[in-house]
Amino acid sequence: MSLTLVAPQVEAPATALAPREQEALRHIAAGCTYLQTARLMGLSKHTVDAYLRRIRAKLGINTTAEMTRLAIALGL
Repeated sequence: MSLTLVAPQVEAPATALAPREQEALRHIAAGCTYLQTARLMGLSKHTVDAYLRRIRAKLGINTTAEMTRLAIALGL
């Protein structure tokens, strides 16, 4: 009997995100703060925080570093 480890297949994460969530993720991955992202997007800081919490929940991500790595991998 042989065991093989297979990475779970994740549905295309970018398609799971709304366009504004993708935009917020792109700004954060570029090094912007929540406040800078909010100003660039014409939103409140609280709305940006809500977008990023939703991104974390949808994709099972816990840190900003993981979000940045994902954004780079997705080409955002």
